[in-house]
Amino acid sequence: MEPALVLLHGFTQTRQSWRRTAQALQGRYRALVPDLPGHGQAAHRTPSFDACAAYVRALSPARTFTLAGYSMGGRIALHTALTLGPEIVTRLVLVGASPGLADPAARAERRAADDALADRLETLDIETFAREWGSQSLFAGQPERVAAAAYADRLRNTPQGLASALRGLGTGVMEPLWERLGELAIPVTLVVGERDAKFRATAEAMLARLPNARLVVVEGAGHAVQLEMPAAVADAIYQSLSSSSASA
Repeated sequence: MEPALVLLHGFTQTRQSWRRTAQALQGRYRALVPDLPGHGQAAHRTPSFDACAAYVRALSPARTFTLAGYSMGGRIALHTALTLGPEIVTRLVLVGASPGLADPAARAERRAADDALADRLETLDIETFAREWGSQSLFAGQPERVAAAAYADRLRNTPQGLASALRGLGTGVMEPLWERLGELAIPVTLVVGERDAKFRATAEAMLARLPNARLVVVEGAGHAVQLEMPAAVADAIYQSLSSSSASA
């Protein structure tokens, strides 16, 4: 029987953002790809990190599973792995993710910015916000087809749902997990795009704190690695299973 895999998308995305990665896995996993609270068909769910951990556990197709997440989904995946423990989450793949902001002042500043953006978001239509979000320097250099697919996926959301996600799952409200990385004895794969300088630095800092981790830098990719290079992310997930199985 194929091992179970849960894939968590990023902010403004839906489960559709993992479609090409799931296809590239070629049936090697039983992949579950939910819409996270505040997004897509789960726009009505109240977002919080603890609620997401319970949601993932309830949706899991098996008693144990590999958990992967991109950006916001990576932060949720990290929190969930630490909450549920190694008896349930047996491997972790974090794509362009971070353990939060360790500095209290930076965290407070980010929370205020996220709250302000959430307030403004509720005054916009989804098309306007989708264009604004996609124009960030974080996504600069994306191939046209990737940018178009990302825009189309954002339109599956609502301003109200995304605003609630910012308030409940934003980096500013996240309890930083840097000091807890040493607790993760399970295999952890950190995936980051070569052009994503900010998150490459974060991944390298995480690598130094994680007991059983490896770093995969995807050549030519930016922040949204699973959209730009889905086969490379699928391979990183597959190698995560293969390497940990071989060492078991």
